[in-house]
Amino acid sequence: MNYKIVNINTALPQPPIANLLIIYTGGTLGMEKDADGSLSPFNFGKIFEKLPDIRNYNLKLTVISFPKPIDSSDVSPTHWQDIGYIIDENYEQYDGFVVIHGTDTMAYSASALSFMLDGLNKPVIFTGSQLPIGVMRSDARENFLTSLEMASAKDENGNPLITEVCILFNSILIRGNRSKKIRSSQFGAFKSENYPKLAQAGITIEFNHGAIKPFIPGKKLNFQNQFDRRVAVMPLFPGLTEEYVNAILSTKGLKGVVLQSYGSGNASTRKWFVNALKKAMDSGIIIYNVSQCIGGRVIQGRYATSKKLQEMGVVSGDDITLEAAVTKLMFLLGSISDLNEVKRRLRENIAGEITITAT
Repeated sequence: MNYKIVNINTALPQPPIANLLIIYTGGTLGMEKDADGSLSPFNFGKIFEKLPDIRNYNLKLTVISFPKPIDSSDVSPTHWQDIGYIIDENYEQYDGFVVIHGTDTMAYSASALSFMLDGLNKPVIFTGSQLPIGVMRSDARENFLTSLEMASAKDENGNPLITEVCILFNSILIRGNRSKKIRSSQFGAFKSENYPKLAQAGITIEFNHGAIKPFIPGKKLNFQNQFDRRVAVMPLFPGLTEEYVNAILSTKGLKGVVLQSYGSGNASTRKWFVNALKKAMDSGIIIYNVSQCIGGRVIQGRYATSKKLQEMGVVSGDDITLEAAVTKLMFLLGSISDLNEVKRRLRENIAGEITITAT
């Protein structure tokens, strides 16, 4: 891919406090209004004109822009692979990474990167905005500058303070694979319901050290980028028909289904529904049970309406988000051929995406 590269040094003539790589994929943050009112990609070579405060950050920055900005609604596993490849290829050269991305699928991309970047020991911070950078009252400025500040943060030993894939939005830093977009018309677009925030920026940045993955000396990055797209999401709703369920489960080549169940993992007990799931599982399709609720967890067997799923071998998603469940299932199916091993790994916490509780 023919990437556009811009180098910016805000520290000269002093040495920078950090060397960061910014990956611009697209999204509202990187857009500005033209004279005719239309939006076009922002020229990062003129960043000082739009963000004069960036001169105060004493950073060495490299911006790599996708040749054609991507609307996040069009993001696919291929783009996750491109982002991961850039990070892997430049991992040793930079202290941290900031990924500018559209908000609609940011939680999916952040989740996917968390699984791909096994052994990550540096910050990878996704950010974006609800309004373009040149618009009055835009949140782009604060989101971008705060991301730079958090990505360059060090502990008392000079090691990265953040060592995982995160999302920074509206002054809140959250774990990427715990995130969910919950608002489309407010600046507080993202939330992490089942895991505490990692940091909050106010007059100062308050880091929640107990929630952040610790820096591990000598840890090496193991980049894995295979995804199997042959998965489906099947949300349950009252009035669900046999034809609807069979249409999804009979999809040609299907290998896995994220079942969006009610409450703590409950589903219909109708005979035709249970038989349809059993038939799919007998054919080798993995069923991964995830709650429709943004908070709480799946506890199969708690109620009679989920006990049958447990007995059949449906895999519980615990407190995983839909976004992390979809990307985790794609990732494991793309990396592992043994379906029993895939099921085992789905139950494991492999990148901080679920909380394992004692049973």
